[in-house]
Amino acid sequence: MHAFQFQTTKSILCEVGATARIGDLMAQMGCKKVALVTDKVILKLGLADVALESIKNASVGVYVIDDVVADPPVSMVLKAVEEAKAEGVDGVVSVGGGSSLDTAKLIAVLVGSDQPLDQMYGVGLVKDDRLPLVLAPTTAGTGSEVTPISIVTTDSNEKKGIVSHQLLPDWAILDAELTVGLPAHVTAATGIDAMVHAIEAFTSKHKKNIVSDTLARQALTLLGANIHTACKNGQDRDARSNMLLGSMLAGMAFANSPVAAVHALAYPLGGHFHVPHGLSNALVLPHVLEFNMSAATGLYVELGPLIFPELAGKSAAAIGEGLVEGFIQLGPELGMYSKLAEVGVNHNHLPMLAEDAMKQTRLLVNNPREMTYEAALEIYTAAL
Repeated sequence: MHAFQFQTTKSILCEVGATARIGDLMAQMGCKKVALVTDKVILKLGLADVALESIKNASVGVYVIDDVVADPPVSMVLKAVEEAKAEGVDGVVSVGGGSSLDTAKLIAVLVGSDQPLDQMYGVGLVKDDRLPLVLAPTTAGTGSEVTPISIVTTDSNEKKGIVSHQLLPDWAILDAELTVGLPAHVTAATGIDAMVHAIEAFTSKHKKNIVSDTLARQALTLLGANIHTACKNGQDRDARSNMLLGSMLAGMAFANSPVAAVHALAYPLGGHFHVPHGLSNALVLPHVLEFNMSAATGLYVELGPLIFPELAGKSAAAIGEGLVEGFIQLGPELGMYSKLAEVGVNHNHLPMLAEDAMKQTRLLVNNPREMTYEAALEIYTAAL
């Protein structure tokens, strides 16, 4: 057996209504005042209300940071850190999507550290420990609640990753109630994002391991079986819970067997066009799968029937073709955009996107087939 290392979140609470226990968890960790990190939409929808009430009921003070935006800019993160320092918080909670969770992780690290954020970019470069941290996702997609990763957007619109064990929270809270009101197109995009995490973890060229493989398979089984129901009937708590669980398992998988070219090509779409991350992944996914097929057919054959059961028993070539075609059709079936042109991209933008994708060397080294600028340009062209 190959040697490997596997790290994940210390404690997980998966229960409908579990958000009401956040205050007690923070009190048990000795917190006197916490920062609750979210965005204005989540706050307006009332999705953070239960968490806020539970924190107050536990006699813990709370300061709300609600200016998180998609693809968190460095300036926003640093402003939030200064606010948290000024308020004297000794713990961090986040109820929100991946951008809120990623921001909360960095606040938890930076509040007690003198290390500049730009010295943390990369793998294992965070020097100091963090404040107590509890994360409750409102989307079933990023898996950020179980990954040691935060992604920020620099002033030059480049995505930068911070990867370090300190970013793993003390608790991940999986509460289906937080996802019940999610619109169908967001449910679809985040769900496909989670599928990408599992697929890329399973096919990763580096750090692939038996634990991540097992988690990725189970994640895809749950996600494939529940995404249509969750999109068509957002009130279905069982489907919502299964999507959250699938997203978390995929998060655990890719946190230890890292993602690759789908993410590398998706990041520039978020940085330049502010396309939501899940949608960015969905738009390029089938075309990257087709590019990788010659190097990863055997692996894709294992995964295809888990997502699309109708592929079971078919030939390897048919499963590979069916996997690509399945994802081409899945987005539109679930009410999503399916072409880059629909999110404002045109032919003139493609060279810039390909150049930026090639900067994502941290991700591209994990791809089962070597990615080149020319190949990236062809993939964007096919996705246009």
